[in-house]
Amino acid sequence: MPRKPVARDAVLDAFESLLIEVGERAATLDAVARKAGVSKGGLLYHFPNKEALIAVLLDRLEDLAKEDADAMASAREGAAAYFIRSSVWADTPLDRAIVAATRLAEVAHEETRRRFAGIQQRWLDEIAADVGPGLAKAVLYMGDGLYFNAMLSVGPAPEGGAAADVEELLAALERLRR
Repeated sequence: MPRKPVARDAVLDAFESLLIEVGERAATLDAVARKAGVSKGGLLYHFPNKEALIAVLLDRLEDLAKEDADAMASAREGAAAYFIRSSVWADTPLDRAIVAATRLAEVAHEETRRRFAGIQQRWLDEIAADVGPGLAKAVLYMGDGLYFNAMLSVGPAPEGGAAADVEELLAALERLRR
């Protein structure tokens, strides 16, 4: 399989960064080309329009989420505990892809919403296989809450930080499992 051109990856990374930093409206093709350090023609060679950029970004998100769901399914500690532990912002490629795609969902981009729904369903299925369908949504919401609180937190971190929150939620999960 031929290697993807470096410029193509740079353009996609620049688009992702702009979505995170300034949002969908400001992530214009001109801004992406500037941030990627390529000409607009170079950008258009790889991505003929913004929708093509979005499609490849969403493919990236799905690929990373599939890897995560596979890891969740095979986690020794169980899918629910894995999901809670991994639901803290760590600036991973998956974290960045989620936040970038969230910026697209904010402007009602239907394909983004459809793909997020599929990803969330896969996570929910893996968690349900571990703890049952009744508890699975609660675990999903615990993880989502951890993730978004970490992303949006301002000011000093609480005593023990996110790690303490994770441990409290894992202890609550164990109590609920009994």
